[in-house]
Amino acid sequence: MDRPNYITPAGYATLRAEYEQLFATERPALVETIAWAAGNGDRSENGDYIYGRKRLREIDRRLGFLSRRMKAAKVVDPAQAPDRSRVFFGASVTIADEDDNQRALTLVGDDETDAGKGLIGWNAPLARALRGAAVGDLRRVTLPAGEKEYEVIAITYPPA
Repeated sequence: MDRPNYITPAGYATLRAEYEQLFATERPALVETIAWAAGNGDRSENGDYIYGRKRLREIDRRLGFLSRRMKAAKVVDPAQAPDRSRVFFGASVTIADEDDNQRALTLVGDDETDAGKGLIGWNAPLARALRGAAVGDLRRVTLPAGEKEYEVIAITYPPA
């Protein structure tokens, strides 16, 4: 990985909770089901066995992915940001485009993005354009729909 995997404490806790749930709850129950299904005889037409093995591979792949992401994660608490006048990781930013349409965004780690909630990844084009901006700054960004210019209206951080 050529760049750090920044993540908020809440995002890391979410990754950790998913890992723990898969590893401690779902996987052992599935292994038990597979063992029971294997004991029923012919495995070639045993749906519980076939589906269980497939689901076990999916869980193991997801566990590996989560493990790698947590190992590479660099937890950054946005509440501890030293300069709250500029846009950095964890900032909630209100921006306005050329048509004065306002939008509120929060810059979070790539593993915790959710566009519907206004959470955009730290490495997204819009987030890269906003990095280091102060209130009143104009930033131009190239998006799939074309080039747009945004003005930073407000910057907030979680309370310390």
